[in-house]
Amino acid sequence: MMGNEWNGDTGQLNRWRLILGGYAKKQLDFTDGAALENGISCMDLEEALDFLYNREQGEDVRREGGTGGSHLTAATWITRIRKLFPKETVEILERHALDRYGMTELLTDKEVLEKLEPNQELLKTILQLKHLMKGEVLDTARRIVKKVAEEIAEKLNQDLKRSLLGKIDRNASSQIPSMRNLDIRKTIRKNMKHYDTENQRLMIEQVYFNSRTRRYSKWRVIIAVDESGSMLDSVIHSAVMAGIFAKLPMLDTRLVIFDTQVVDLSAHLEDPVATLMSIQLGGGTYIAGALQYCETLIENPHRTMVVLVSDLCEGGSVQGLLGTSRGMIESGAKLICLTALDMDANPVYDRHTAQRLADLGAHVGAMTPEALGDFMGKIMNG
Repeated sequence: MMGNEWNGDTGQLNRWRLILGGYAKKQLDFTDGAALENGISCMDLEEALDFLYNREQGEDVRREGGTGGSHLTAATWITRIRKLFPKETVEILERHALDRYGMTELLTDKEVLEKLEPNQELLKTILQLKHLMKGEVLDTARRIVKKVAEEIAEKLNQDLKRSLLGKIDRNASSQIPSMRNLDIRKTIRKNMKHYDTENQRLMIEQVYFNSRTRRYSKWRVIIAVDESGSMLDSVIHSAVMAGIFAKLPMLDTRLVIFDTQVVDLSAHLEDPVATLMSIQLGGGTYIAGALQYCETLIENPHRTMVVLVSDLCEGGSVQGLLGTSRGMIESGAKLICLTALDMDANPVYDRHTAQRLADLGAHVGAMTPEALGDFMGKIMNG
């Protein structure tokens, strides 16, 4: 269809042309100055979209784009799309560039990386491609990791504290002093100067109460995270959550990540950047070996929770996994097997192994971090 044969709305015509792309130029050209109602040039939009989506045909897009002779690079493309499209669209384009077309230069060019939208999807990509980074690029990536981790922590922090403390500290829900917290000895001692000798009465000007917060015998929480690629969302949330747990007075937190090897990250819990940048995605999975290491961290089984975050696809012997799990449970420790741990808690896991672990007495299921905090609070309060 030629442009002059079109009798419909010109704005709609221009949108159709954008959908069809530059290959449709001979059959359908832009009309009326090729501007949308917001004044943006359709030619600029097409050039930005072609830079990315012409890769679908395997073209070398480093050529001059469009008809204006401008030379788009990854850096100028990022700048261009941020001017042309709303934030939601920019994030989609960036995601397509990284995931669909492998534009790793977005993460290996400091100028480009600084322009990308910091979010969890970008964090995941950085963790997958950090081996390509060095120098100033790696420093920039670390700043992005820190920013996104802090944003995730801010979302989780209040919910986790509320779910844990709300279950353990029975007085935490009320700011009103109660009779059961009355410190009668301190109240008398502090008010003796107000004793009325004539009437032999103690005049109470101030009443003193004991601290509302109970003293806790700490629970040790050992979080063991499968770092295989399919668990990336759960790995991120586990690392951030462990950092929050480490600051709670009633918990003694340990964090280990594993594939066929185990890495203990407990010393880095206060630094989410160091924790996340230590993740090495991919490789095999040896869950039994990770749980055997966790056993060495157990000092008081009856006050220990081992939180295994994994899809339960054991690369070693399943019988070995079950044997280690049985010994841990029989010792008195609580084994919690999480098949997913993120805000959506969408599980993908080996259901047969999950059922066998549940039959041994493990708690198995997918949880959000808040749900895990609530569940742990019930165990600690029970």
